[in-house]
Amino acid sequence: MNERLNSLLKRYEELNLLIQDPQLVKDQNRYRETMKEHSRLAEIAGIQANIEELEKQVDGAKTLIQEEKDQEIRELAREELKELETRLTGNRDKLKFLLIPKDPLDEKNIIMEIRAGTGGEEAALFAADLYRMYSRFAESKGWKFEIMNSNDTELGGIKEIVFSITGNNVYENMRYESGVHRVQRVPATEASGRIHTSAVTVAVLPEADETEIDIRQEDLRIDVMRAGGPGGQCVNTTDSAVRITHIPTGVTVHCQDEKSQIKNKAKAMRILRARIYEMEEAKAAAQRAEARKTQVGSGDRSQRIRTYNFPQNRLTDHRINLTLYKLDLIMQGDTAELFDALKLSAKEELLQSDGASNAASAAAS
Repeated sequence: MNERLNSLLKRYEELNLLIQDPQLVKDQNRYRETMKEHSRLAEIAGIQANIEELEKQVDGAKTLIQEEKDQEIRELAREELKELETRLTGNRDKLKFLLIPKDPLDEKNIIMEIRAGTGGEEAALFAADLYRMYSRFAESKGWKFEIMNSNDTELGGIKEIVFSITGNNVYENMRYESGVHRVQRVPATEASGRIHTSAVTVAVLPEADETEIDIRQEDLRIDVMRAGGPGGQCVNTTDSAVRITHIPTGVTVHCQDEKSQIKNKAKAMRILRARIYEMEEAKAAAQRAEARKTQVGSGDRSQRIRTYNFPQNRLTDHRINLTLYKLDLIMQGDTAELFDALKLSAKEELLQSDGASNAASAAAS
């Protein structure tokens, strides 16, 4: 950990000199990347400076307690020492997490897919609720979202919806939403007041650039057709819907929300690219994680990750054993506490895993 810290602090000093070079501004891409790296390392350097200052103050307080003859002053020094040690521990913990290598996927935009599962119309209504929850959270973060394809029900539910979210560190915040979301509540369609259990599946796909995934035209089968379901003028009367099948992987994408066949094809290609990219990343992650079993970051769509119990106003995330009694607020998009807890748990697991790996390496040598 110390070696990594020293390396990053050295890089920070190099960047301090680099950003003063007027030539840097002429290359806007390089300038943006440099400033982003500088901002991240500035936070690490700032916390390390605070740690060093707090360590000096802790030593000073300990010396005062040992050498001061006045009992009242020694008591004041003991109180100050407790406060200083608490702040020092907090800064060290924060630095520890910042030193974890950042996942390059964290800064990516995403494509989310929400599908109603078991539960019929109630599952579709809850899928619509989840979509609203995510869209409101996106609005609170200043992110942009766009519906790419949807299949609605007559009662206002959603059988399936695919949408993109664009902004800063979207995947870092949303990556742990993949899986089965279970809801327990009295459906609006239930006359007897019985509580039903339904399920909705969510998939979070990091969006890939065209340069990251090479899709050959000869590997695609493209079918056009008339859009189905409720729609306005032209939607159901022209061959605007597009279905694209990637023959090597068998991945199929269907888009019909736009009146334009060209726009539907462009959206379908974005979704297709994201799904194939996710498949490749999942393979690579599985290889990296053979010796590291994490409960948060698997992204397994078949895994039941969360229960939403409306009668008790309770949300439980089963991966990290977190229960919050504020489901009404969460469904309005107040999900920051939940998402932060998931990110923190994943980082703690990563630290423990890396610590165990380092200990094993040291023992072997």
